[in-house]
Amino acid sequence: MTTLPEKAAAFLALHRPGDPVILPTVWDAWSADLVQQEGFPALTVGSHPLANSVGKSDREGMAFADVLGRVREITAAVDVPVSVDLESGYGVEPAALIDGLLQAGAVGFNLEDTVH
Repeated sequence: MTTLPEKAAAFLALHRPGDPVILPTVWDAWSADLVQQEGFPALTVGSHPLANSVGKSDREGMAFADVLGRVREITAAVDVPVSVDLESGYGVEPAALIDGLLQAGAVGFNLEDTVH
């Protein structure tokens, strides 16, 4: 699997009613590579460990551009689909949020229901 559309199709196929997909949480290229080596079909980037790994706080302590930079490093290190915890969206318009993720090589995301 090498193209983004192939990764997106594989990620979608993992979501089956009654059969939850288990996605290990990673925070950098090293942890992502370990997860891939263990045979997981996909992974997720956790906002908390990602922020903590660079000395920032969770709850959008990182700038969205910095998050995308780290996501690019992670997606470049693995050949499995990557999903990203996007906190509550970093105040970014939805189209820019999705475009940024796709450009960084991610094919999935989740948003928290935080009210600022």
